[in-house]
Amino acid sequence: MVVNITAAEYAERLEQGWRRFGGMLFRPQCPACQACQTLRVDVANFQPNRSQRRALHANQNDIEVRVGLPSVSRAKLKLYDRFHELQTDRKGWPEHPAKDAASYRESFVHNPEFTEEHGYFLADRLVGVGYADRLADSMSAIYFFYDPDLRQRSLGTFNVLRLLEECSRRHYAYLYLGYYVHGCRSLEYKANFKPNQVLHPDGQWRDFLR
Repeated sequence: MVVNITAAEYAERLEQGWRRFGGMLFRPQCPACQACQTLRVDVANFQPNRSQRRALHANQNDIEVRVGLPSVSRAKLKLYDRFHELQTDRKGWPEHPAKDAASYRESFVHNPEFTEEHGYFLADRLVGVGYADRLADSMSAIYFFYDPDLRQRSLGTFNVLRLLEECSRRHYAYLYLGYYVHGCRSLEYKANFKPNQVLHPDGQWRDFLR
């Protein structure tokens, strides 16, 4: 079962282009298409661009981040639903019924022991939730959702920057951001964290954008 996978086993899978979400372990298998490219950020050489620095400065003094074990609450369910309503309106995501506690647990709580929950609070109000896997030499970002009323704060960017800071503090080599797809508004942002690498069909990681 995926929930029982060890950190070392999952790190090996990440190197091979696999991803994990809840109890699913997957990677694209499309012989005629290579659009989905696994992307990781080179932590030691990362340099934030101007907009990323703005996001950091806008949030680092106001947002409190609490790291702990994944759990479900009414506040998280409400925030998740509001975020998806925003993405449906802005990016054409499919509509879905309200997230209930059982499905939330299946997606975000029933995880391996190395999964962390990052709660983002503004004046003690929950405004963002992120999930990440902490491994021996890397971290893997899983999912992040935030308060639509705070879009101007770029909390999604702030979340990635925080994970990169944590990786740097622990001398980790890479932060895995999942699949990059050119032209996909929901996935293109990942390439903005430079320098980065993508996994090629021959199994080799090569520099992508520097």
